[in-house]
Amino acid sequence: MTLDTALERALREQTPLVWINPQRAPGIPAAGPAPSQLAEAESRMGRAGELLADLFAGAASSPQGIESPLQSADALASCHPLLFKDSGPLFLKRDDMLPVAGSIKARGGFHEVLALAERIAQQQGLRTDPGHLLGAEARALFSRYTVAVGSTGNLGMSIGIFAAALGFRPVIHMSVDAKQWKKQRLRDHGARVVEHTGDYASAVEAGRREAGADPLSHFVDDERSMMLFLGYAASARHVVQQLRDAGRSIDAGHPLFVYLPCGVGGAPGGIAYGLKQLLGDNVHCFFIEPVASPCMLVQLASGSDHPISVHALGLDNRTEADGLAVGLASPLVAPLMRTLLSGVMTIADDDLFRCLFTAQQQLAATLEPSAAAALSGPGSLLASEAGRRYIDALAVAPSDITHLMWSTGGSMVPAHEHAAFLARGRALLDSEPGWFWRASSDAAAHGRLP
Repeated sequence: MTLDTALERALREQTPLVWINPQRAPGIPAAGPAPSQLAEAESRMGRAGELLADLFAGAASSPQGIESPLQSADALASCHPLLFKDSGPLFLKRDDMLPVAGSIKARGGFHEVLALAERIAQQQGLRTDPGHLLGAEARALFSRYTVAVGSTGNLGMSIGIFAAALGFRPVIHMSVDAKQWKKQRLRDHGARVVEHTGDYASAVEAGRREAGADPLSHFVDDERSMMLFLGYAASARHVVQQLRDAGRSIDAGHPLFVYLPCGVGGAPGGIAYGLKQLLGDNVHCFFIEPVASPCMLVQLASGSDHPISVHALGLDNRTEADGLAVGLASPLVAPLMRTLLSGVMTIADDDLFRCLFTAQQQLAATLEPSAAAALSGPGSLLASEAGRRYIDALAVAPSDITHLMWSTGGSMVPAHEHAAFLARGRALLDSEPGWFWRASSDAAAHGRLP
């Protein structure tokens, strides 16, 4: 592994930082999915929305299928008027409000399960329209099959709940320290939860191994699944239309900056890829990772074609952002991000809770710690020397940049747990009243904003 010395030191010391990708280049990686695959994914997500409307009360369908609101987040600028005095508008994409699963993982999970159901039905000569997939014959067929996944929680919920509703037998492999309420919610919906003593990677490997021994078992591979990736990528067209409806057109003089929490990389990678297909070089995507689990940053910054774990830097991959507690980046997604991604920012756990509390106070958004990472993006970029240089190189007015933070989950968190999150965030802010977003001017230094 080869890393810049200052960057390696900052990573080892778990210093929050802003890293601008030196390998970024115009265009779309040739190895990625074709536009026709994205079009089919968009169509399938519409069908998934129809199924959800029939299966779950309150899961209303729309022409886009599974979608979430876009909310103005300009109120966040009031937290630091000096930093944001010349910035463009802020928006929050509310995937925490997605139906049934309450997280971004609904996009990939529902897409893959529906693709599987349609394939099995087609192979057996059954019709694949939503009405027939909910019929007794299809349910009897699906009941012979197991759908398995290894998950930190949110992907498991999207796979388990939707698969069970269609008649499949879901098996969710999770680490023992994954959130208990997520495990219980899965069990309540009829999924079998298998707990493992290791971390996320151990749960994935165990699930992959068990499913491989059963010819009637389908393993949803969060690290390698193109179906998951396409489900996430299918969100791009609708969010661009939402921005247009809000009066924000995207072009060379009015670029879009997108901030995405990153775990293994499938969800943020798919969204980034879909947006790049539509907007080209007018969209700039940044991932946000915990300081203990910066797997995508480590992989990309190493320049290696071989998997590099955060453990190689002495990091323990332990973070309150359970959905982002991943030590090894997706081998499917990392190569696609090598030239596509603009950069990566890291965030400390305490700052996640500060952002979570701020989201509730300023935006009435109920987020979980991993989702709150997105809120750190604009401030971290604007406050850092590296971020300011990046913006200056675009030769656009800061006020013409649209900032889009992607909220990835939180609405399903039990009220007592969210109250504890808020209490921690409030206490941290009370102990440091001048805090807002932290950033580093380079990989070696960081400090509090003025």
